[in-house]
Amino acid sequence: MSAQKPGASGRRARVAALRAAEVRHARARRWLVGGLIGLLVLVVIGGIAVVIATNQGSTAPSGVPAHPRTTAEGRTTPPPWDAPADVAAAVKAAGLPMLGAEGTALHLHTHLDVYADGRAVTVPALVGIDESAQKISPLHTHDTTGVVHVESPVNADFTLGQFLTEWQVSASADHLGGLRTDATHTLTAYVNGKAVSGDPAAIPLNAHDEIALVYGTAAENAAVPVPSSYNWPAGL
Repeated sequence: MSAQKPGASGRRARVAALRAAEVRHARARRWLVGGLIGLLVLVVIGGIAVVIATNQGSTAPSGVPAHPRTTAEGRTTPPPWDAPADVAAAVKAAGLPMLGAEGTALHLHTHLDVYADGRAVTVPALVGIDESAQKISPLHTHDTTGVVHVESPVNADFTLGQFLTEWQVSASADHLGGLRTDATHTLTAYVNGKAVSGDPAAIPLNAHDEIALVYGTAAENAAVPVPSSYNWPAGL
């Protein structure tokens, strides 16, 4: 009997060693799986950070700039000003993209009135819309009511300067198209009936704002009924 005891003891030792090895292997597998999960989480977080950083850049993937232009480039001729024939070029000059459909992330409307020498100037239809190419800017007009539509795929700021550039009408504090200020003529911008100073191209387009640009002599401007609001149709 005494000769069998060392063999039994050796088997028990080997079994214990195998069990200990299995425990070590199982623990190593858990560490490996946990490490891979942690690495995957870091990759996902890093990817999200890259997307956020991209969207916070100067231009979002949609092509809509995070910081809109505050100047207006275009024609320096007297009114009337038709909608530009080369819509895509005018929209590009405004720093905006041509889209295949109206955006839905931001949807608002501003109304624009323009008066020159005491007479209303028509804001034309289809500014920012290329019907033949079936393309549309996030900033556009559908008709001649003066309603400016903002229908953007991303939330962003839009300005009058962007719209005037799309319309291809140059403007600043001292001129509107070919209408220049002088000793007897002034150019005044109004927002909701209140005069604002500086370059009118920098005026932001906010929901249901009424913007008016009034150029002329003191007598002509006095006869202009500068609106403080617009009678918005239902749904706009």
